[in-house]
Amino acid sequence: MEVLIIGAGIGGLTLALSLKAAGIPCRVFEAAPTIKPLGVGINLLPHAMREMQALGLEPALAAKGIETRQVSFYNRFGQHIFTEPRGRFAGYDWPQYSIHRGDLQTVLLDAVIERLGPDAVRTGHRLVDAEQSEHGVVARFEDTETGEALPPVAGDILVGCDGIRSTTRSLLHPDDGPLVYSGITMWRGITRWKPFLDGATMAYAGWLETGKVIFYPVRDDVDAEGRQEINWLCEFYTPPRDPSGDWSRAGEIDDFLWACRDMTFDWLDVPAFVKAADFILEYPMVDKDPLDRWSFGRLTLAGDAAHPMYPRGSNGAGQAILDARCLTGHLARPSAALDPVAALKAYEADRLKPTTDVVLANRRIPPDAILREIFERTKDTPFENIDDVISQEELLALSTRYKQIAGFERDSLRARDDLV
Repeated sequence: MEVLIIGAGIGGLTLALSLKAAGIPCRVFEAAPTIKPLGVGINLLPHAMREMQALGLEPALAAKGIETRQVSFYNRFGQHIFTEPRGRFAGYDWPQYSIHRGDLQTVLLDAVIERLGPDAVRTGHRLVDAEQSEHGVVARFEDTETGEALPPVAGDILVGCDGIRSTTRSLLHPDDGPLVYSGITMWRGITRWKPFLDGATMAYAGWLETGKVIFYPVRDDVDAEGRQEINWLCEFYTPPRDPSGDWSRAGEIDDFLWACRDMTFDWLDVPAFVKAADFILEYPMVDKDPLDRWSFGRLTLAGDAAHPMYPRGSNGAGQAILDARCLTGHLARPSAALDPVAALKAYEADRLKPTTDVVLANRRIPPDAILREIFERTKDTPFENIDDVISQEELLALSTRYKQIAGFERDSLRARDDLV
């Protein structure tokens, strides 16, 4: 059996490494002429790190990222609401890491080249069409830069890991609906800054109606002054400015600075911090309505191609990683060689509903629901004592609810069977 993987993002590269470990040949085809370490920060939650650890990647990720100790919530006046430990500091068997997305992709790509060989990833291959028969699939590509047809490639299975604007998805669902705008636009950036709080905390402040900010460090000791590279975002409700879902679009500070202008906390001067950013990106929060099926014969979808979701809860990358590992688990069964179509349907049966639940949860009850609850109870005014507003038990319940939906509640994750 040979698997053709469309897309060399986080999901596609994780799938390649998983298949290699299971002894299943595969090749990766990427539309970009070159793979560059782009993007901003990303979080690998314990359910994703369980899979990264199984692939032997934790040491490389630890060398690049920062192990998250805790997450803290504040209102827009800088008053502390709630703090909870994360990863191993919360008793998990696996850590949580904050890392630059480019570093994560580099770790994965380097591992693919080392383990599968330098020809395992073919760049400049834009998928045009895919045909299948009872015996296999044939993928047709064009050169991304010239548009010229490239030699067709045959395999046994094709997996579309080609992102939110997936060509594979459009082939399987030609009447697929448009991107759905959430009503929220976010601005993101990276700032080199002295560590705040304990240097390993993810911090939330504010709420969407007045502007919400999130900060977490992704690289340590980046200069002689001991500064970190800190990922940040600012978001609020606004009419759509660019509904394309292009997360690399340049942003302007004057479009969002008003939302955090008064956030001068004793642990971080937010206006000065965002003004010092190396760059700013603007991203309209978009997703797509969940599909009712991913697998059609020998073709299937994974990651954002299958279930694009709002970038909330640090879950897009995590769910793509879980997809890759679950799919590998089904393809590694002896029965898959005789009936790969059934293996793809079994993978879909395992993953479609859980990822649909996450997509819908990110619309309705995101992990920052704590901020919404405090905003509504206090009517956006300072409080005297947080315990008079909400109990610690209620705060913990709000946090636990999202963990359960996303699949990284501690006890459930520990009890879960291995995916491969």
